[in-house]
Amino acid sequence: MDTVSDFTLCCPIPISQYPQVLLAHGSGGKLMHHLIEKMIGPAFSNPLLDARHDGAVLQFDGLRLAFTTDSYVVRPLFFPGGDIGKLAVNGTVNDLAMCGARPVFLSLGLILEEGLPMDILWQVIRSMKLAADAAGVQIVTGDTKVVDRGKGDGIFINTAGIGVIAHERVIAPQSVRPGDALLLSGDIGRHGIAIMAVREGIEFESAIESDSAPLVEPVSRLLDEGVEVRCLRDLTRGGLASALVEIAEAAGVRVNIDEASIPVRGDVQGACEMLGLDPLYVANEGRFVAFVARQDAQRALAILQAFEPQASLIGEALDGPAGRVTMTSRIGASRIVDMLSGEQLPRIC
Repeated sequence: MDTVSDFTLCCPIPISQYPQVLLAHGSGGKLMHHLIEKMIGPAFSNPLLDARHDGAVLQFDGLRLAFTTDSYVVRPLFFPGGDIGKLAVNGTVNDLAMCGARPVFLSLGLILEEGLPMDILWQVIRSMKLAADAAGVQIVTGDTKVVDRGKGDGIFINTAGIGVIAHERVIAPQSVRPGDALLLSGDIGRHGIAIMAVREGIEFESAIESDSAPLVEPVSRLLDEGVEVRCLRDLTRGGLASALVEIAEAAGVRVNIDEASIPVRGDVQGACEMLGLDPLYVANEGRFVAFVARQDAQRALAILQAFEPQASLIGEALDGPAGRVTMTSRIGASRIVDMLSGEQLPRIC
């Protein structure tokens, strides 16, 4: 695809409309998926990028390395269970872990709004330091910029990370096979609801805290115990549903999940019902799915439950239409699980 006319032929949204669409809808759901698949991906296409994983897996001087980057624009900056600094470190560390890597180094880019109180900045920096220490990584380089007042929501953060892959497994969507078991590392929905509750001034009997946490240790334990891990994916923007659709498309398989097996806390479920949200699409910052060989499913589940008792076996990969995700409801009915066509929870990561 070499020309604008070639792009227009395959793109669901005319290229001239993309700036307006972005301004109207933010970045998420089907729109962002189309942007990546139809514009960004083809423009920079190469084997590393085309893997469509949480990071690139690189061969360098006899080493296998994972490399990733992410930006964080959460509002509010501080929320129950975390803040933008903790989120930035854990998010990048977790993307490396999803490649099967042990995170080692991070970069830090700060975009600060004119007038930001210094005590707010110091709180964020201290939080990043604590999160980096907990994850066993060092912040080794960075950059700082200041933008005009009213142009930055206080702080935007970009982090990039490098991790070492000390095994020969290929952990990626393309490794998923029909018959593989699908595990979920814990309950879903808490991060998005924690932020939405603060943003909307909603109070609950007990505070709902974000699940923001590093995922290096449970992933490392799966690998160290010899579990045949096919694919890992953390459930950030777009939640469980979007992650599974992306994996199913890249793997060329169908995925079926069991609604009754998906753990959602009662207070999170109630908040979702009150706000008109579906927990399947609500963002998480400390949860992941793992596709593993069927014979290793129960062993992998026991490992994950040692870290989070609510970890569960929620489905499997199947032959069938590539990219299709279905869910068996509590009453036995089946429905298609798709990506959202618009934005459900803007600015939560």
